[in-house]
Amino acid sequence: MELQAARTDARALFREHAAFAWRALRRLGVPERDADDVCQEVFLVVHRKLPEFEGRSTLRTWIYGICVRSASAYRRRAVHREIATEDVPEGRTERGQDDELADKQARALLDTALDTLDDDKRAVFVLFEIEQLSMADVAEAVGCPLQTAYSRLHAARDKVQSALRRSTLERRLP
Repeated sequence: MELQAARTDARALFREHAAFAWRALRRLGVPERDADDVCQEVFLVVHRKLPEFEGRSTLRTWIYGICVRSASAYRRRAVHREIATEDVPEGRTERGQDDELADKQARALLDTALDTLDDDKRAVFVLFEIEQLSMADVAEAVGCPLQTAYSRLHAARDKVQSALRRSTLERRLP
């Protein structure tokens, strides 16, 4: 989407980038129950700050930077809300319960491993490994030199692998 079109059509901007922002927030430590609310906060900031966006990075990278700051602010808040609902989520799939359980366990394992990282390493890891942004865009999004981003990624990979190995060993022990 062109920048000028994005500035005039907030709905299109939301439709194009909301799923990315939601995933980023989840991987940055925002629980699923609060991800919708924090995502909405992100897009309020996007809407307010869009006229100031200079285009020095991609719109996606800029939005990710807002996600990083919003997730950090969320984690600092003392009270977290949870909204109970009676509605059944849309989009049920035909996958089996075993597949659903395996996916849920894998996501929980990844979230646990990501929780071992500090905010700087976590942001770089999520952007590069999960969202698959280029390292130049990652460095721009987190506001650090390219070599620093590579260094953080290397350290984050080591910590995540260690956490995953530890979790795997703990599961095998009786």
